[in-house]
Amino acid sequence: MGKHKATTKLVSPLDCITVQIPYHFRCPISLDLMRDPVILCTGQTYDRSSIEKWVASGNTTCPVTMQSLEDFTLIPNHTLRRLIQEWCVANSSKGIERIPTPKQPADPRMVRSVIQEAASSSGSISARVNALRTLRNLGKECEKNKAILAQEGIVAVLIGIITSPVSGAAGEGEKMRDPIDPTNPTGPKDPDGLQAHSHTQLASDDQLYEEALGLLAFFSINDGERIALAQPHVLEHLSFLLLRGSMEVRVNAAHLIESLTASDSLHELRSVVGNTEGILQGLVRILRENLYPRALKVAIKSLLSLCFIKPNRDKAVSAGAVSALIEGIVDYEKCEAERALATIELLCRTDSGCKALCSHALTVPVLVKIILKVSGRATEYAAGALLVTCNASEALQKEAIQAGILTQLLLLVQSDCTERAKRKAQMLLKLLRNAWPDDSSSPGFGRTDVVPF
Repeated sequence: MGKHKATTKLVSPLDCITVQIPYHFRCPISLDLMRDPVILCTGQTYDRSSIEKWVASGNTTCPVTMQSLEDFTLIPNHTLRRLIQEWCVANSSKGIERIPTPKQPADPRMVRSVIQEAASSSGSISARVNALRTLRNLGKECEKNKAILAQEGIVAVLIGIITSPVSGAAGEGEKMRDPIDPTNPTGPKDPDGLQAHSHTQLASDDQLYEEALGLLAFFSINDGERIALAQPHVLEHLSFLLLRGSMEVRVNAAHLIESLTASDSLHELRSVVGNTEGILQGLVRILRENLYPRALKVAIKSLLSLCFIKPNRDKAVSAGAVSALIEGIVDYEKCEAERALATIELLCRTDSGCKALCSHALTVPVLVKIILKVSGRATEYAAGALLVTCNASEALQKEAIQAGILTQLLLLVQSDCTERAKRKAQMLLKLLRNAWPDDSSSPGFGRTDVVPF
């Protein structure tokens, strides 16, 4: 009975179109059609993903023969894979799709050799750069390759490169660059209005650093590695890249900043990162440009993480975060809109943030428009921000009513959203009722608890 149950579960997509899978095409572990058949040292063939899970679970025997495994090498069974592909093609009229030819994982010995070349301080910079590019291309191919890179110690090598003192042109550029102008974070312009850059051609050291930065974006880092990376010269260089690098480099720098500030047990890193001149300006610049999803995602996540501590909020406001978020949020996807509203709610807890929100012409119309359109959590944040702004300005209360907030709030309190969101809506209704047309007093109100996500 147990065997029949497993078969029904795992081959149900084929069963529903009445196709019988040949016995030898099934993986002995999953009983499903094999997509990447590999041979174990015992001579038995399994689907790669199934046998890898078996071994990763601590098993040291062959599932079919129960022989002890002295060699865990997996050899691709190309002949069987081709037969399976031919069978898929022959049954295509019955709705069977041909399985793709799998990309084989990188040889760990080759990976180890390339990592050693990238880490070698005695090797030429160009050779090390090429080694990092090779490793990056391997990481892009499949998740298995990323796992092999991690197992061979690539993260420690990358941290060593990134934390090395910046030399060459990049170091000189750090010293020579102009002070950052919050109104023009991209730097000074030449007489023709084109962006002026002191380094149109990257030095080899910079290429090595930036390749390491791009490869590190593939991996998660632990708290010890965060502390190792949060050195002043590293953060200063990240700031420089955020403001002066190519878009890909800037996004990779923002990704590292997000990784550095993501730990709840290392709150002090948020202060250290936020105090580094240019980082918040660089993140806001990425928000304004909104060129592609990953750029927007890492910039908003980094900004939200930094704004969890109060001192960074005023800095974010000065960097233009309020206008960037308000003007862009209507075009964000759900997760980014939710994080953006959380950041707005945090920023309006400061005097400068509240003032910036109240003075922006789009604040009330945008918040009213999206208050019910994102998620329950986003509704809480939007209601919290409207409470702050409407409480600060009677003119904004009238504007909110004209924008249709009363209808939105009445729908909200009758919906199945969170109790906190309903409570905010009720408080906002009371505030608007008391303030219309000439009662400017308002009850005290709480604020939404913003949590990391």
